[in-house]
Order: sequence, then C-alpha cells, then structure tokens
Amino acid sequence: MKRGALIAGLDLGSTKTCAVIGEVRAETGDLRVRVLGVGTARATGVKRGLVRDIEETTQSVVRAIRDAERMAGVKVSAVFCGIAGDHVRTQMSTGLASVTGDEIRRQDTDRVDDVARAVSLGDGYELLHSIPQEYKVDSQRGISDPVGMTGLRLEVEMCLIATQAQAAQNLRKAVQRGGYGVGELVLEPLAGALAVLTDEERELGCALVDLGGGSTTVAVFHDGKLRHLASLPYAGSHVTNDLVQGLGVTQADAERLKERWGVAYNTENVNPEELVELPAPPGHQARQAKRELLTHIIQERLDEIFGLVLEHVEAAGYVGRLPSGIILTGGGAQLTNIVELGREVFAMPVRTGVPGRGITGLVDSVQEPRFAVPVGLVLYGARRRAHGELFGGTGAGRWVAPVKRWLQDFF
Repeated sequence: MKRGALIAGLDLGSTKTCAVIGEVRAETGDLRVRVLGVGTARATGVKRGLVRDIEETTQSVVRAIRDAERMAGVKVSAVFCGIAGDHVRTQMSTGLASVTGDEIRRQDTDRVDDVARAVSLGDGYELLHSIPQEYKVDSQRGISDPVGMTGLRLEVEMCLIATQAQAAQNLRKAVQRGGYGVGELVLEPLAGALAVLTDEERELGCALVDLGGGSTTVAVFHDGKLRHLASLPYAGSHVTNDLVQGLGVTQADAERLKERWGVAYNTENVNPEELVELPAPPGHQARQAKRELLTHIIQERLDEIFGLVLEHVEAAGYVGRLPSGIILTGGGAQLTNIVELGREVFAMPVRTGVPGRGITGLVDSVQEPRFAVPVGLVLYGARRRAHGELFGGTGAGRWVAPVKRWLQDFF
C-alpha cells in the first residue's frame, strides 16, 4: 500500500515536549489521520510559551521527535509547532470592499479579507492566523460565506491572532537546530479544538481550558467561532511548587508525588488515614504525609486557577452562554477528580478533552488530555496538506486561499 503524506505535530511545554507523527489518509472521502508514533521528553527550556534556553529546548525536541520516529519507523523533516502564552494576542479588524460583478465571487471575499488583514499589529508582532468571524452584504449581517450572493457592498469582521516575532523566531530556531523545519506555527487552542471539540460544542458555546505546566490557556468558542482568548500565568508548575513548600520535598519528587498520588478534589474516595511515603535524601529518615494533605494542597491551588478562568469567561461576557460547558485538556487535566472540582467551581458541564476524533492507528497511545495539542497539530497539518496540495494546489499561493476557507469554516 502506498504510504500517505506524513505529518508531525510538536508541542513544546514548560515541563514536557510531546511529538506525534501521523499519516494522512482519505477514507471514503473523509480525511483521517493514522497515528504512527508518539514521543515525549522532559523539558525545562520553555517557560509560559517562551524559549528561555535554546540548547535545552533543542535537545528535548530531538529526543521527543526521535522517539516518535522510532515508534513509527519513519523519518520526518518538518513539524507543525504549537505556540501559546501571554505573548500571543488577538484583535478584531474589519474590511470593506465593493462588489465588482453581478454576484459575489471568491475573488471578492479574498479581497475584503486582505483589507481586514492590512492593519498594524504593533511593533515586533507577526500574524499567525486570520479568521473571518462573519460577513455583511449591504445591510445583511451574520453571513458565513457570501459567495454567490447579490450585493454591492461587502464587509468582513475578522479575528487576527498575532505573536511577538522574537518569541516565534526563538521557537523556530530551537526546532531548526535539531535538524527539523517548521512547517507552521499554530495557536495551541485551535489545534486542541480540532482534536477534542465536537461541531455541536463549538456551535452552542464552550470554553477549552488547557492546563499546562507553565500557563493555563482559555479559549471561548461560540456560534462555531473562536470568540475569546486568554493566557493565565498559573498552571501545573504552581501546584508542584506548593507541594515543594508544603511537604518539604524536591521539585522532581513533588512532580512524581503529584502524578502518582495527586487528587484534585477531596471526595469520599480519599481515605483520611491513608499515608504517602515522602522521598528522603540519602542518610535521612524516611517520612510520611497524609494523602489528604497532598489533596488539600493541590485542590487549593486548582480552585484558585479555576476561579481565575471563570473571571475571564465572565469578563468576555459568556457566563450563562456556554451550554456545552468547559472542556479541560493538558497535563493538569489528568488529575483524579479534576472534573468534579471543575463542576463545583464553574457550575456548568465539565469534561476532559481526549483525542479520538478523526484519528486511527495507535489511538490508545494518545488518548490522554496532554496529547490534545500535538494530535490537533497533526490534524491541522493534515487539513493544510489536503486543501493545499492533495486537492490540486502545489505552489504556496495556491495553498493559502483554501486553507483560509477551512479555517473559516471550522473556527
């Protein structure tokens, strides 16, 4: 069987770098990705989405991708790389153009989109994505695709997503030093949404909350579009630091205790008499602590983080407008009882987001919330490839317009 196109997704986090390799397959007209390989590596070179140590980051990139390549039995030359953090910002822009023919053509929408994009992003910023929110034909609003309609005046409201150019350059440099190209930098919440959100959730309204190691990202979707984006400087590393202070253990030991014994919400399944062995340095007497104390420390910090997430949802005006509730992804979403804590704080439906939509192959290897972004990056790359190349486009110019359209349709 002829092998399909290979796509690699790379998620550079504050504590782990994750790589996923997939093969693009068009099955009965439906685009799917067969997961071939997965790799993870410890990482300390990225903090809150910014590369702080290029050499260390490069080493973690190489370890993660090579592990994925060994599992897949293939080599990749480039990756789709996720980007997030408070250096990423959104702004709304409008475009206006006159209709040149009897009806609106694709050239007209491309032209009005270009007008909306032709705004200043601020010194030192580069554009990541431009996503049309709605079109307006003469006095009619709320149009998702005006092609074929009749009118004289065409307007668009567009969401522009930009990042600090220096942050993007350092991310690319860290990957390129490992011998890999960067196909595209992709906003992580958009990638995660591809992997774990349903069409109904995006349409009715939901918030995708990525609990990472160094930051927590909040993305609100409503009427099928990305409506709000925020990055909070509190995440899993703060939970770990609290355990360091509260239990008197090292950073590495606190991380291991959290992963093995951590509980996000104290319910009846936490025995108040259960003891946890605390690692002790050589020559020191072993210590114990109640698991209930471990749970209390974790719950207090996560409760605070969830409260900040809720404040952002309120500030964006979407409290009471998210019937599909909260979807939790990222490494922090793997803690026991995290959903129960979320329901208590948010007072709305909460679930964890696990990749599974649109993928085949080694699905079991990525069915955890921490793989939402890297799997989503592979799905993003697959759609990019399909709309730009497999369906007839070869040059860069022929890639761009179809990709804009599926981004518009999906987000």
